[in-house]
Amino acid sequence: MSVIINAVFPLFALILIGYLSARNRLLGPGAVDSLNKFVVYMALPALLFQAMAQITWDEINQPGYIAATVLSIAAVFGVSYLLDRHRRGRLADASIEGLAASYSNAGFMGIPLCLMLFGDAGLPPVIIATLLTACGLFAFSIVLIEVDLQASPSMWRTARKVGMALLRNPLVAAPLLGLLMAAMQWPLPYAVEQFTTLLGAAASPCALVTIGLFLAQGQPTEHHGAVWRIVALKLVLHPLIAFVLVYWVFDMPPLWASTAILLAALPVGTGPFMLAKLYEREPAIASRAILLSTVLSLATVSLLVSWLHPA
Repeated sequence: MSVIINAVFPLFALILIGYLSARNRLLGPGAVDSLNKFVVYMALPALLFQAMAQITWDEINQPGYIAATVLSIAAVFGVSYLLDRHRRGRLADASIEGLAASYSNAGFMGIPLCLMLFGDAGLPPVIIATLLTACGLFAFSIVLIEVDLQASPSMWRTARKVGMALLRNPLVAAPLLGLLMAAMQWPLPYAVEQFTTLLGAAASPCALVTIGLFLAQGQPTEHHGAVWRIVALKLVLHPLIAFVLVYWVFDMPPLWASTAILLAALPVGTGPFMLAKLYEREPAIASRAILLSTVLSLATVSLLVSWLHPA
């Protein structure tokens, strides 16, 4: 239990700092947009660029693990997407809710948790899962959102608008540029590596503070069912699908199997909130899902850890 608390406490502390800062008017309402834009346009792209630029083939040569991770994410996204499209019908909203239901907090919570449980050997699978989530899932969701928002009667015009929007989006362009550098085997200059390290380290803390600021504004949401559905899909369905894939479909080392299930069981990460705020698509749903899933994960992840890593 202490391992979970040590991993979860920083999340709550940063959200609380943002909440208290807004309540005491240390940071005004405009800080939500400013901090969110800082994360989306500066800090997170730096983090994604560095991660992709420094990736090696040995780190990602685990086809069973990658397949299980991708398929579990896709299955949960698909279930959430179908449920939301049936209820409300808007592609952008369904995409963000699908993102929230399948977006694990692998970077900020998964890395320290796996390091404490498995040591340095647990780091490579977390890095892969973080990249698949923050790059692949993020980019796919942005594509669906842009297709909805840029839609026009002409398919060609829609495709051109979406393509230009994606190229201008730093959350897509940055990891693609990093992947190009890795493919060309160009090492990051020391100064660039230090710059992206310093800037990227601010992504998660600032995103969590932003959530606290937003929650302090008390903006209501009428979609309580959507919040609970996201939480249920994230904390129950996602790890259940990962368990089936890991033990009955794909072959991988035991540590990688345990890590895949554990990461799938983590609460909602900050990415869906950032996109919802950026595109102005009901960020209250994402922020409450993050908070609620993080609270409940104290119990669900603790039970899972006791099973995967008995004392």
